[in-house]
Amino acid sequence: MRAEMENAVQAIEKSLALLAQRMDRETAPHRLEEFNARVEDPTLWDDPEAAQKLMRDRQLLVDAMTNYDTIRQDLTDTVDLIELGEMEEDKEVVAEAEAALTALAKKAAQKELEALLDGEADGNDTFLEINAGAGGTESCDWANMLARMYVRWAEKKGYKVELQSEQAGDEAGIKSAAYKISGHNAYGWLKSESGVHRLVRISPFDSAAKRHTSFTSVKVYPVVDDNIEIEVNPADIRIDTYRSSGAGGQHVNTTDSAVRITHAPTGIVVTSSEKSQHQNRDIAMKALKSRLYQIELDKRSALVNEAHENAGDAGWGNQIRSYVLQPYQMVKDLRTGYETSDTKGVLDGDLDGLMAATLAMDVSGKSRAEANAE
Repeated sequence: MRAEMENAVQAIEKSLALLAQRMDRETAPHRLEEFNARVEDPTLWDDPEAAQKLMRDRQLLVDAMTNYDTIRQDLTDTVDLIELGEMEEDKEVVAEAEAALTALAKKAAQKELEALLDGEADGNDTFLEINAGAGGTESCDWANMLARMYVRWAEKKGYKVELQSEQAGDEAGIKSAAYKISGHNAYGWLKSESGVHRLVRISPFDSAAKRHTSFTSVKVYPVVDDNIEIEVNPADIRIDTYRSSGAGGQHVNTTDSAVRITHAPTGIVVTSSEKSQHQNRDIAMKALKSRLYQIELDKRSALVNEAHENAGDAGWGNQIRSYVLQPYQMVKDLRTGYETSDTKGVLDGDLDGLMAATLAMDVSGKSRAEANAE
């Protein structure tokens, strides 16, 4: 078998291993038996909400088992066919089987990604916040570059992007921006982007053409849907209205009705600067509930320590990813070690590879420190 095909087989085996781990293949048949027994219980639909959840969970398990078994059998059959064709020196059969193996590798990779996006809130829409950190004008420009990168990524996915608020930089770029990104699995994909992003480049604002390092923080929270109840005590929040203006162009906003909500127990501050004060209150409250819900998700998932790592100040020592444009071209995720020299593609929104590597690390249960050590 040619080396290229051997690599495809290894890639499929890797995807199968992740699929097996994700559904806990050893216990899956037993869990399916339990689901089937509960489905036959005549009192099941006495609680429609619980019944619907059970049926949904059962179907997810059935789909996971079917995907794994189908890919495993197709891999065995295709490899056998290639070996048979090579033994009989039938080039046509070998070529067809190799094409089938290549297609199977793509299918396995797609199912692997889908398996990574089955968290409690992964299917939800998401809020994305970008805040310039250490570096002044440099970081404001970097924040603007990141905002463009994520908008491009979302548009390629077919997601809807809504600017919630924006604060222009003093000389260039933006100090902060908040977006709502709507689409299937928007939060599931973007949750891996929370953290500090570091840029190294020759500064366009430095007449001496020196290399500068800039930092910007990114925070991602799921949009809380109507099925998730988050209670906010009115006594815990302060609501302020103020005048806000955007940077111009299609995002220009000039209004006296911008709203800022501060949540005293956590110190969370959210803003919205649409035209209607009523609309701003609604948007800001939803953003606050989403951030409180994110805290609860982190607690439930035992990811509090890593969340603290990723939510540090936007400066040295807290970055999750480096984007180096000078003296060489490289984007490297510091949690997974995933890197690419296609800096232009990444800054134009080609982020799936970086995101998928982090999602896979989360599934494997590795901490950031363990990933760095490896």
